[in-house]
Amino acid sequence: MDKKIATDIASQLLRIKAVTLSPKEPFTWASGIKSPIYTDNRLTIAYPKFRQTIAEDLAVLIKEKYPEVEVIGGVATAGIPHATGVSNILDLPLNYVRPKKKDHGKKGQIEGRCQTGDKVVLIDDLISTGGSILKAVDAVRETGAEVIGTVAIFSYDLPESTTNFAIAKTKLYTLTDFPTLVQVAKEQNYVEENDTELLEQWYQNPEGWCK
Repeated sequence: MDKKIATDIASQLLRIKAVTLSPKEPFTWASGIKSPIYTDNRLTIAYPKFRQTIAEDLAVLIKEKYPEVEVIGGVATAGIPHATGVSNILDLPLNYVRPKKKDHGKKGQIEGRCQTGDKVVLIDDLISTGGSILKAVDAVRETGAEVIGTVAIFSYDLPESTTNFAIAKTKLYTLTDFPTLVQVAKEQNYVEENDTELLEQWYQNPEGWCK
């Protein structure tokens, strides 16, 4: 992870108020984990210059880590705008992957280019446990295409996600992560000292933090 990019992206996420703290009324994630922090990267699409920066940084990351990439895929819905930006920059075909197959029409789960043998990199906006993007990985693999890796804007960097990606035999790279976000928030006075300690406690034991 490029330290300057990681710091800059974290700073911008804080600036646009994509990060919300609520220690007294924790957020519940889809995975069931309770957290004092919620990062809503969907807000990035409302800021064209920041969105372009994200696309450019992701494009550089993909070309560095996955130079053989042939197709860019977006995880619906939050990954689609960023995947679109990257595909434009790299001049590569695009697809997007729904959480499940449609129940009408052709009943497809993947729209766009996804053919047997294609080397695909999937993009999502955020990684918590990795469940959403890894379901997309499975869907792409079922078509006969090869998922050579995944990227995202931000990861909470949780042990569960590390385990899940290892089980799925899938690589992940992100522009920034939770430790960087907390450090930047502290340095730029977005959080008080006691909030920083609370976030660190949660990070050390997310599943047992609110029990």
